Amino acid sequence: MALKFYNTLTRRKEEFVPLYEGRVGIYVCGPTVYDHAHIGHAKSYVSFDVIVRYLRYLGYRVRYVQNITDVGHLLDTGEDRILKGAARERIEPMELVERYTRSYFEDMDALTVVRPDISPRASGHIPEQIELVKTLIAKGYAYEVNGSVYFDVTKFPDYGKLSGRSLDEQEAGARVEVSPEKRHPADFALWKKADPAHIMRWPSPWGWGFPGWHLECSAMAMKYLGETIDIHGGGLENSFPHHECEIAQSEAATGKPFVRYWLHNNMVLVNGVKMSKSLGNFTTIKQALTRHSAEELRFFVLTSHYRSPLDYSDEAVSAAGQGLARLHTLLRTLEHRRGDAAEGEADAELAAALQRRKSEFLAAMDDDCNTAAAIGALFEAVHDVNVFLEAQPAPTRGSVDAALQFFKELAGDVLGITPFSKAGLSEKAQALIELLVEVRTQLRGAGDWQRADDIRARLKEMGVVLEDGRDKTTWRWA
Repeated sequence: MALKFYNTLTRRKEEFVPLYEGRVGIYVCGPTVYDHAHIGHAKSYVSFDVIVRYLRYLGYRVRYVQNITDVGHLLDTGEDRILKGAARERIEPMELVERYTRSYFEDMDALTVVRPDISPRASGHIPEQIELVKTLIAKGYAYEVNGSVYFDVTKFPDYGKLSGRSLDEQEAGARVEVSPEKRHPADFALWKKADPAHIMRWPSPWGWGFPGWHLECSAMAMKYLGETIDIHGGGLENSFPHHECEIAQSEAATGKPFVRYWLHNNMVLVNGVKMSKSLGNFTTIKQALTRHSAEELRFFVLTSHYRSPLDYSDEAVSAAGQGLARLHTLLRTLEHRRGDAAEGEADAELAAALQRRKSEFLAAMDDDCNTAAAIGALFEAVHDVNVFLEAQPAPTRGSVDAALQFFKELAGDVLGITPFSKAGLSEKAQALIELLVEVRTQLRGAGDWQRADDIRARLKEMGVVLEDGRDKTTWRWA
């Protein structure tokens, strides 16, 4: 089965064929760094992380670009989000940007999100944005008024093709009040004039100002991925006006298709209402991580399809965590069993069952990266392996290795939901447990039964069960 994506532009699933064989360029709209990231960001960036991971798993050479918006993203009031955040915390705008860029990457690292290959900042690409505006003016798609430059949507007949909105249906300006400077209410700012008191401003052919929010993504995507890119991703709420404007300005400037596949993740809900900072119903990732493990939170996100809404609650994350614990328990049991397993080939029936589940997993991922169905295939494999271990109390090394490789490859490399997704974690944890078991054995040999029992009890609290045999003590996860 070939990999297919639901293309928002064409409104159907299409077989994925990159512009250049074996290579994929993907651009995902990154965060506006004026506050801590929330669960909505986790939904978006974990989802696209898995898409990137899967493309690499399939053998594609991927260049992943995700921008950092540090200027130009305006509120409905016309205020720049960065400037408002800086005023809130009484610090310099770039100090605010540094603080929350670092916070964002801390959260993504915790969620085992692989870092983009390039994380360009809007403020670091002002020359490219000015050149793009100059091109649009020269081609007759943009006009300057009193130091601001606007894109003339009436000059681009395809405006609205992504969202399906006609100019007559569109509400003015989308995010800010309609300026009397505009020729058409839907015209959008490419460059905004800045008054002398505006902190974040740059010189341009039209005077001191700053770039519009939409402009940055076109300039940076084309700089690092070319005039036509394979995949552009982002939140569904950005399809209009942000992505619509990106298409218009990019294609007007180059005369070429801007994006081949538009992918949009759906939103996070709280009691059926969109989670957002403006509504005050958001939970930051950092807050969530005080109540749940990063693995649980990531797994919770992946239990829904990226194009489906996700209803967040602590109870829902905890319930997902119980399911994930089954997978983790099996993996730890397998690692423990491996130490005692005799040499030998993998059991033929087990190998066949794992291959069948792998085919189901890949079919789900090929179907628009359906992680929910892929997780279903994984847990069928968990059941298969548990049944096998019950029937085979002394499995061969080959059987254990086959099961471990299956989960490392699919649950680890593709989905990033194993306890071994961070390099070295499982080996260190296992070595520490083995050391405690050895110390307990020595205490028992010396007749110090109280301290030996204390170690057993403490390990049990952590989910480690000790089983004393005639010759040695073994351990397993509860």
